[in-house]
Amino acid sequence: MELSIIIPAYNEERRITRTLDQILAYLDDQRLEFEVIVVNDGSRDRTVEAAAARMAGRPACRVVSLPVNRGKGAAVRRGIQEAAGRHILFSDADLSTPIEELGRLRQALEAGADLAIGSRALQQSQILQHQPWYREAMGKTFNLLVRAILGLSLHDTQCGFKCFTREAARKLIRLQQVEGWAFDAELLYLSRRLGMKVVEIPVRWINDTGTKVGIVRSSSQMLNSIIRVRVRDLLGGYDLARAERAETGEDHAAAG
Repeated sequence: MELSIIIPAYNEERRITRTLDQILAYLDDQRLEFEVIVVNDGSRDRTVEAAAARMAGRPACRVVSLPVNRGKGAAVRRGIQEAAGRHILFSDADLSTPIEELGRLRQALEAGADLAIGSRALQQSQILQHQPWYREAMGKTFNLLVRAILGLSLHDTQCGFKCFTREAARKLIRLQQVEGWAFDAELLYLSRRLGMKVVEIPVRWINDTGTKVGIVRSSSQMLNSIIRVRVRDLLGGYDLARAERAETGEDHAAAG
């Protein structure tokens, strides 16, 4: 399996079919072995039915479900647990970053990166439709806080378009604890702690007016989460050695 695409979805009945249309058409043209995994995060609408109908007849494409809404981070982690691809992409369900940008991220992985992340903040990035000014201001403020608290030098931690090697993804989810919106920042912090190579890739991006990220509540939750990530690490709450053993079978041997 060359590629796994994970789409976390919460109440996405209205746009999941359009998103899958675009992704499947692109992947069919690439002529590679792929799977698409829609992770239903406890949706209350017909997200599951809509996604399953669009992927019918494709055995490698499927919907998996969390029984209750737990957050985007939990949904992505569940998808990675299911994924068999050599490269694993997660993409927001609104497809604000067009799927055609995937090729540039995979090229970075082939060149030796462990993670390639889409970025809206590089000089070469193309913002085809901007967010409202106050959302852009909040995003820039959050990035400054991520830099200050977690010590990351990345320009954009929150773009919902990130591609991992399978080995990197599996190591990171062994450590991941944030289940909400700030899980991206946690994964990137952990990748640095594990010495992984992360490459930012400028992408095209189109704002979707149907965003579910609340400007006040979600922002405060994300700030609280990144503070807890830093404190947790200072207190030894991440077993980095365990993550390094993730693909070696040493955990299984120790348990036996």
